[in-house]
Amino acid sequence: MEETSIMPDHPVDTALDLRMWVRLLGCVKIIEKRLRRRFQEQFDTTLPRFDVMAALARAPEGMNMGALSRALLVSNGNVTAIVRQLHEQGHAVVRTNPGDARSTIVALTPLGKSYFEKLAAAHHQWVQEALQDFPEDHQQQLLDLLTSLKSSLANHLA
Repeated sequence: MEETSIMPDHPVDTALDLRMWVRLLGCVKIIEKRLRRRFQEQFDTTLPRFDVMAALARAPEGMNMGALSRALLVSNGNVTAIVRQLHEQGHAVVRTNPGDARSTIVALTPLGKSYFEKLAAAHHQWVQEALQDFPEDHQQQLLDLLTSLKSSLANHLA
């Protein structure tokens, strides 16, 4: 069966960028679906909650809500709901920003740090399992290519 182009006036070869994008997105979705399911089954938590905790773990002094939203590329509303849950569970502390009383700083508590370490170890193991049949030299090549792509995107979109 012959491949057809999305745009009839353009040959399939011109759709290489679109095919690459769809393949990349498909790979991400396969792994992400598995991660979401495992976080729910084994820790009764969510991937977005893990992502918030990961961002906070990289900022031991804490982050303001705007910076946290920007780091995760999500809206303030999404982050606020997750931070509220983490605070209620004792995994995060929310305090007024001493430099700007209109904003708050969020940081992991010792309990949150300990819990995140367990989540991060499981996350790493699950990613390793997902990629175990993809040879290490291929992983390095793909990492190099994706690093180059990210740099190209950053330069183009800047």
